[in-house]
Amino acid sequence: MSQEIDKVLQRAVDSGDVPGVVAAAADRDGVFYEGAFGRRNLNEPAPMTYDTLFRISSLTKAVTCTAAMQLIERGLIQIDQPVASIIPEFAEIQVLEGFDGDTPRLRPPKTQVTLSHLATHTAGFAYELWNDKVLKYLQVTGHPGIVTGSKKVLFTPLAFDPGTDWAYGIGIDWLSQVVEAVSGETIDKYLEDNIFGPLGMTRTTFAPSQAERASLVTVHARGADGTITPIDFDWVPNPEYILAGHGLYSTADDYMKFLQMFLHVGRFNGHEILEPASVRQMTENRIGDLCMQVMKTADPRQSCDAEFFPGMKKKHSFGFQINTEQWPGMRSAGSLAWAGLYNVFYWWDPTSGVAATILMQFVPFQDPRAMELYTNFEKAVYASH
Repeated sequence: MSQEIDKVLQRAVDSGDVPGVVAAAADRDGVFYEGAFGRRNLNEPAPMTYDTLFRISSLTKAVTCTAAMQLIERGLIQIDQPVASIIPEFAEIQVLEGFDGDTPRLRPPKTQVTLSHLATHTAGFAYELWNDKVLKYLQVTGHPGIVTGSKKVLFTPLAFDPGTDWAYGIGIDWLSQVVEAVSGETIDKYLEDNIFGPLGMTRTTFAPSQAERASLVTVHARGADGTITPIDFDWVPNPEYILAGHGLYSTADDYMKFLQMFLHVGRFNGHEILEPASVRQMTENRIGDLCMQVMKTADPRQSCDAEFFPGMKKKHSFGFQINTEQWPGMRSAGSLAWAGLYNVFYWWDPTSGVAATILMQFVPFQDPRAMELYTNFEKAVYASH
């Protein structure tokens, strides 16, 4: 049945919908599908392969949340603990109420930001790519944006009071600062020792070597005329802080090891990464009556308006979007998922015991043809399982 999944991916490449794609799917017995189609760079002959290295962008977030959950289960931090009690300078961050002309109007938040707020995107942080108010703040103040790698990015004002709304932002970057403060290790070393090493994720790193970069896919962009061309883009070298919200490079094979750990309730490759109770905690709604919102783009070149399963109420756990409904031929209600800027996606479905990832490398995010491929891939995975 894997031939049907092959056909879906090959058709998208042959039609020019995507420049290239690598995908994989697993159940609790192991990986049952892997495939690679297209080229790493449309101007060069090197083909996509299963070991092609991708900028997995916000697929990084689930890894960092897992690290924080390890510290929670060890009793070193608490899930609802105020961030400022661990990192005192966090208390400097204020809420951006609005503007008087071009002068930002700031005030202290009405409540403290907790670790749970960071992991569920309810702290008040909002990426400038999907928030006009934050974008204006950066423009009128010269405050650095997310792509700069400046540590000042962490001190961008909140767009709303903690716990009152949902917006996609840099909360997970702050969560990594918590992991560093509590563990006494840099986040890259912590992840290597506690997640990557035990799981056998040998191709996952924040800083690929020159040799590893030989298999790195090129970022592409869809132009106004619909054509896709390679562009010269990468994360900033030597950032002032480790980009633990979006900066990992990895492969489909490595990320599937991470997802299979969740399918096996915290244990994989002979190692317990999380206790079963912690995995269950990471599947629970932690935003109450709030729902995830449409991410309205402030830069259509980089992202379309973004929403998964339009019309469905989506909740958020400590690290994941939660689907609240079963859609025909697709993941079960209660499935966990997220994505990254370059049209990289994953989900894991505790009910059916299926997990999958599909990796592309082009903008804009949630490009309609990328989303069509993602949907067709998911339906083919369930049809073949």
